[in-house]
Amino acid sequence: MTATDLPVEAPEEGGARQRAVLLLACLGQFLVVLDVSIVNVALPAVRADLGFGATGLQWVVNAYALTFAGFLLLGGRAADLFGRKRVYLAGLALFALASLGGGLATTPGTLIAARSLQGVGAAILSPATLTLLATAFRDPAARTRAVALWSAAGASAGAVGSALGGLLTEYLSWRWVLLINVPVGAVVFAAALRLLTEEAAPAARRLDVTGAVLVTAGFGAVAYGTARTHEHGWASADALGPMLAGLLALLLFLLVEGRFAREPLMPLGLFRSRAVSTATATMMLVGAAFFAMWYFLSLYMQTVLGYSAVEAGLGFLPHTVAIVVGARSAPALMRSFGPRAVLAAGALLAAAGFLWQSRIGAGSGYPAGILGPAVVMCLGSGLTFTPVAAVATGAAAPGEAGLVSGVINTGRQVGGSLGLAALATIAAAPADPLTGYRHAFAVSAVLMLLVAALAVLVPRGEKG
Repeated sequence: MTATDLPVEAPEEGGARQRAVLLLACLGQFLVVLDVSIVNVALPAVRADLGFGATGLQWVVNAYALTFAGFLLLGGRAADLFGRKRVYLAGLALFALASLGGGLATTPGTLIAARSLQGVGAAILSPATLTLLATAFRDPAARTRAVALWSAAGASAGAVGSALGGLLTEYLSWRWVLLINVPVGAVVFAAALRLLTEEAAPAARRLDVTGAVLVTAGFGAVAYGTARTHEHGWASADALGPMLAGLLALLLFLLVEGRFAREPLMPLGLFRSRAVSTATATMMLVGAAFFAMWYFLSLYMQTVLGYSAVEAGLGFLPHTVAIVVGARSAPALMRSFGPRAVLAAGALLAAAGFLWQSRIGAGSGYPAGILGPAVVMCLGSGLTFTPVAAVATGAAAPGEAGLVSGVINTGRQVGGSLGLAALATIAAAPADPLTGYRHAFAVSAVLMLLVAALAVLVPRGEKG
């Protein structure tokens, strides 16, 4: 959702109230994005402590991402139906309680279940943070500045998560990458309870829970079946069964959304727009490549290069900086060359970076093994996001820009989850883990070449 698509009301206490809302919205978004990155550095310690298998470890990341993606649009609708403050508090409480369960987990199953609940909490909390800004900031210019700070909070969480995850894992325990959400969440909850005010009762709307459950179960089952192919093969019932069940759930989802849902979670008519359908496909491919990148690089730095958790966390900082630089440069480049050219150039640059990363070895030093590829592939990644979002939301009908934004973000999360499941299976095939990592990065390069090819379908848009 975007702030400009939502009803706005004057804040209750002027500037002080606005600053409080802005702080709470940024803190909520920071926590949600933080838990995407903070876990990556802790993965080797989690595997050693709880006994995860080669492909099972991915579900510490994927369980969060899949439920986050599947319930993201539902979370946005819930904020409209039940009120922003109530939904913010409910999402934050569920997120913190699930973090507690994950931090205390003693088996792989309980940790994965806790991460799934964390994802649901994040999907409820994240849309509420943005809608809070819409109710507090009436002036368009002030609202734009507030949303920019909200976006910066999410972007900075990626870098902070990697570094903080390394520090907590190294000096306390991997459990603290989850447990830290409990005291922080309690403080934010108390502040929100006191400082936020509820808006007037929203118009009645139906909540498409059926759609959210079907799409989450469908993608989850497909991802699970894909992960099972490493042990059982693509033609086995252990792999085909979950994949077919997932496809059936997705077909039911399409049927429900197209025929039966009065307030569909994802109106299928949106995809008649070439801009929207191309943007969604593009973001699924980008998500598949880059979601897996953090996972494999964390394992490579710690299990192959022998980095400590702190060193690995700090080693990710150039990746985040390069993504931010690419994203900040994209608008100016789009004015000069148009969105199609910027998207294609960014995808080709990212593909070159992944190919470079696929040449890593056991003796690769940080400059050539991590830093160089990071700058190239993440700078390219940063260049891809803005053109896709700008073209898709620009083509949306009035009042649908927020929905289109949610669809694109959901596509990115789902693509990331399915991509990680597939690439983890590919990486686990060779006996040598390093060879598996190389194969995963090479396949990611191919995914980005597909993004470059899709760029020709993106409407040209206007320069300047």
